[in-house]
Amino acid sequence: MLSSLHQLLESRSSVASVIIAIAFMLFFGFAMTRLTKRLRLPNVTAYILTGILIGPYCLDLIPQTVVNGMEFCSDIALALIAFSTGEFFKLHILKKNGVKVLVITLMEACMASVFIFILTFCILRLQFAFSIVLSALAAATASASTMMTIRQTGAKGDFVNTLLQVVAVDNIVALLAYSVAISVAVAYNSGDPISPINIVMPLLTNIGVLIFGGVFGVLMKLLMPKNRSTDNRLIISIACLFAFCGICALLDISPLLGCMSMGTVYINITGDDKLFKQLNYFSPPILLLYFVRSSVNFRLDSLFSSLGSIGTTPLIVVGLLYFIVRIAGKYVGAFLGSFVTQKSCKVRNYLGLALIPQAGVAIGLATMGARTLGGEIGVALETIILASSILYELVGPACAKLSLYLSGSYSNALEDLAPVEETHASGKPKNEVELLIERIQKIQEHIPPVMLANEENEQAFTEAAEEQYGMMPNRRQHQRQIKK
Repeated sequence: MLSSLHQLLESRSSVASVIIAIAFMLFFGFAMTRLTKRLRLPNVTAYILTGILIGPYCLDLIPQTVVNGMEFCSDIALALIAFSTGEFFKLHILKKNGVKVLVITLMEACMASVFIFILTFCILRLQFAFSIVLSALAAATASASTMMTIRQTGAKGDFVNTLLQVVAVDNIVALLAYSVAISVAVAYNSGDPISPINIVMPLLTNIGVLIFGGVFGVLMKLLMPKNRSTDNRLIISIACLFAFCGICALLDISPLLGCMSMGTVYINITGDDKLFKQLNYFSPPILLLYFVRSSVNFRLDSLFSSLGSIGTTPLIVVGLLYFIVRIAGKYVGAFLGSFVTQKSCKVRNYLGLALIPQAGVAIGLATMGARTLGGEIGVALETIILASSILYELVGPACAKLSLYLSGSYSNALEDLAPVEETHASGKPKNEVELLIERIQKIQEHIPPVMLANEENEQAFTEAAEEQYGMMPNRRQHQRQIKK
């Protein structure tokens, strides 16, 4: 039955095949989240598993022509991820301990890359171009899992602030490292001598992209005055992101740093975080399609074989070692960076545990690297990153929660959640009932309204609906009649 369905999709028109295939991807991706939610795993894990399930090695529901035709989905999804990351680069926050965060980030990202390069090139004797690109990808950290864990636990304090800033800066370092690595790898594969220009040019290009993205951030602000309706704000922001990605595609450069710069400039000159909430409400279907499509390309047969042009070690061994060694590099780098910057003992000991997840940006960069390098190197990059991302998303949230708990950023004890005075003004000790009542009252004071507690994004769109309702002619006429 499934094989006949696959044949039917391939035999029909391209429009019908694409629409039905997208419906399958959305439905199966959602269905898989029902399972991972029970296991308290992030949605990214569900999407990756869905792609493998409906891909060519299991149910084979998605025609390869449809997968190839959805290549643009990666650029759009990564643009949304990068723009949303820009929200966390608020200057008034970075000024407090920006230098310390930069030092910690550089050390944990670079240490992970160095560890992976030593493993792949020096120990496993894998090909140089493959080793240097995979090493650059090791620097990236997935922010979604960490953010989800922080929201769930309600953690706060110096550890959480440091973690959020490190994760935000981390992806900038990863993008710069990747741009240099891919340039060196292309030069190596072409047989050209590797020169300083292979390092300087990508850095200059990314600086230009950062400036260009900042210009788009200013343009976005000018196009969206305060009286602009909510739905038009969403349209304009999406148009700006698409236009920027299209220009970068024409120039054959990555739009990620530029999109991040666009978000950073916009949030700092407007302070408007509602737009980011709207985009977060708009983006889930696109991100689902992006992750599912990426994992549909997962080459299960390659995972259990070795690719001769890269090395003799089976990719499953490379993937497992990559998974372990990257964790070690992240932990050692975060420990040393915190030690050098004289951060507290809790930050030094547990920050590395929260930097384990790797998915969004790393998968996107692996896809771009596979497209640039092609052949067996591209297949190996995507295979290892996708396989390891599943493992990272399985253990990452648990490790992040453990780090928050061990650092004292949150507690499940009632006396820690709601500390109160244990004596009356007269000095007489309060009994247990009085203490319990006061703690309950204190917790209630900090509970947000139901809508905010459930979903801030829904509130943004409810306000938009109310705004549109108030603009309706019949509504205004009805209000005039009431006043009369």
